Amino acid sequence: MDTATHMLRTGRRGPLFEFQMALRDLRASGERLDLAWSLAWHDVVSRYRGSILGPFWITLSMGLMVLGIGFLWGELFRVSIHEFIPFVALGIVFFGTVTGTINEGCETFVQAASMLSQTSLPMFTFVWRTVLRNLINLGHHLVIVIAVLIYFGFWRTANYPVATLGLCLMVANVAWLSMLVAIVSARFRDIPQIVASITQAAALMTPVFWLPDRISPGHRVILDLNPFYHLLQAVRAPLMGSQIMPHTYLILAIMAAVGWTLTFAIFAYTRRRIVHYL
Repeated sequence: MDTATHMLRTGRRGPLFEFQMALRDLRASGERLDLAWSLAWHDVVSRYRGSILGPFWITLSMGLMVLGIGFLWGELFRVSIHEFIPFVALGIVFFGTVTGTINEGCETFVQAASMLSQTSLPMFTFVWRTVLRNLINLGHHLVIVIAVLIYFGFWRTANYPVATLGLCLMVANVAWLSMLVAIVSARFRDIPQIVASITQAAALMTPVFWLPDRISPGHRVILDLNPFYHLLQAVRAPLMGSQIMPHTYLILAIMAAVGWTLTFAIFAYTRRRIVHYL
């Protein structure tokens, strides 16, 4: 790293200057988005190098889990397989993308420590790397989504534009969550374990494996206050031809706006320290 860049990254010259440098980092990462994509693609390829099916091994195991849970729990809950298997399949695929992006976000800066200390690459590049890597994995898992929609006939009633909007809102929110845990994890190495515990608990509290209509109206607040439920519902409901409550979009939009504002402010404040944390 050249001296001028090192001074800009580590020196403090007031809040306004820190904000300008953080904004400069964001803008530079946008100009190098192709680099983030290349890094993300390399991560996926290197992880499965030498494997016959590559990332489709995860897709295969996920498909088997969907069938196992769908048939067994559908029978236990007395729910029609035609309704329950697509519900579980879409829930596992998209909830897995949410939690995977957040969990892997904890290692975003830690894994890139050598590159951050030896180059002047924008820090946001590594955030996009994590997000894009999980979107690539989602692309593989869409095989399950497409198969389920076609086999059970939901492809006729699915609202694809609304589902795409929900996916965009989902990505916008998990991106700032991924960056937030990346910053905190760079300073405190216990954070990944805490985040993993939270996402595991969220999998049980969120209707991924159980139907939300099983909750009585008096306890509906359990869902309304669960951000993971709104992230999942924004994508799953339109694909299954169901209506989405309007407040879901409002909640996700507010989450994205407030989350990005706070996360960017934290990044602007800690930007010069992150390399030292590593």
